[in-house]
Amino acid sequence: MSNSEKQKEDWMNSKWRPMMGWMYMLICLLDMAVFPILWSLLQAIQHQSITQWNPLTLQGAGLFHIAMGAILGISAYGRTQEKLNGANNGGLATTPTIPTSIPTAPSVPTPVTAPAATASTTTVAPTSNISTPPTFGMPKPPIPKPMINTGS
Repeated sequence: MSNSEKQKEDWMNSKWRPMMGWMYMLICLLDMAVFPILWSLLQAIQHQSITQWNPLTLQGAGLFHIAMGAILGISAYGRTQEKLNGANNGGLATTPTIPTSIPTAPSVPTPVTAPAATASTTTVAPTSNISTPPTFGMPKPPIPKPMINTGS
C-alpha cells in the first residue's frame, strides 16, 4: 500500500465520527430551520395558500433521529474505550498515576472516663430499652398491667 493511500485511509478512519456528527447537525439544521423558511417563501412568491412544512426526518416516527442517536452514542462510547485503552499513544495502554503517599486514617480520640464513684455519688437505675412513640399532643395511652399466670 502506498503512503498516500495509507494517509487517505488514516484520515477516513480518524474523521468518520466527527463527520457523522457534522452530517447529522447539517441535516437537522436544514430540515428544521432552512427548508421550512424556503418552503414558506416559495409559497409566498407563487401566491399559493401557505401550508406547513413537514420535516422529512420526523416521518416514520423519527426513526432517522433514533438511528443517528444510537450511531453517535455508541461511537462516542467506543472512542472513549479506545482512549482508555491507549489508542492515541501507539496502542500503549496508559497506567493511571497512583499517589506515592497514602493518607493515613484519622486518629480516633481517646474516650474520656468518668471519675470513680464515691460514697456521696448516687447511682441511677438503668432504664428499659423500650422507647415510647411520640404522642404529638395527644394524651398518653394507659400502660397495660402485666398479666400474671397463676398456674390454674
